[in-house]
Amino acid sequence: MRNDEPVIMSKSLTDKQSEPDHRQLPIDKVGVRGLRFPIQIRDKNSASLQSTVATVGMFVDLPMEFKGTHMSRFVEVLNAHGSVIHVENIPDILKTMQERLHSQNAHLEMEFPFFLTKKAPVSKKEGVMDYTVRFDAAMIGADLDFVLTVQCNVTTLCPCSKAISRYGAHNQRGEVTVAIRSEEVIWIEDLIALIESSGSSEMFSLLKREDEKAVTERAYENPVFVEDLVRNVVIQLQGRPEISWYRVEAENQESIHNHNAYACIEKG
Repeated sequence: MRNDEPVIMSKSLTDKQSEPDHRQLPIDKVGVRGLRFPIQIRDKNSASLQSTVATVGMFVDLPMEFKGTHMSRFVEVLNAHGSVIHVENIPDILKTMQERLHSQNAHLEMEFPFFLTKKAPVSKKEGVMDYTVRFDAAMIGADLDFVLTVQCNVTTLCPCSKAISRYGAHNQRGEVTVAIRSEEVIWIEDLIALIESSGSSEMFSLLKREDEKAVTERAYENPVFVEDLVRNVVIQLQGRPEISWYRVEAENQESIHNHNAYACIEKG
């Protein structure tokens, strides 16, 4: 066959995914993961939308009688909602997945960087901070389940080190991860503020000398263990009756140990 001759395709291509499977084992979740896609998130304090890029996972259940799912349809569903995903469209995306893939359950996970402009405490110089945010949404039949997760860093200063040392105290970066289910919309910014107020000091991307002095002294005056950190966060979550479930994790990247300190509290 010459290179310029047209390729004649078969009129009927075999659909291997729809063939029966003899093992009689249903699959809970099957789909695509690690797909990067532009999304837009609504900011609390402005009318604008924040553009960012999410790493996306899309899954459905697969009945035992089918050999496989149609992977290309997941990407088709995503593209059908435009070149940029709006978070408000998540329920529509899940319903479309159920319809296109003939499934009872659909799952969508999205993880992305979220950016805030913060002012330094004394100089008021502005810098941009990034936070990791995750959406885990599922449509189980007609019921929607949505979990918001925010990961935020804080400074923690050891109360024991301060109490036993003649001068100074060791501190560390604490990574706090808060996951919630809520009956009402909880803004990402509100969760970030809640977490940052629970450590010895919040963090900034830009600090002048006067700011560094203020942050260092604030941390020294407000020592917290990793146990204090998770409890401080939970106390504030308990003051939000619209939050029906939470999981709070904190991990201190220790500065004088070759291991990390960890604590977790979960409701429900």
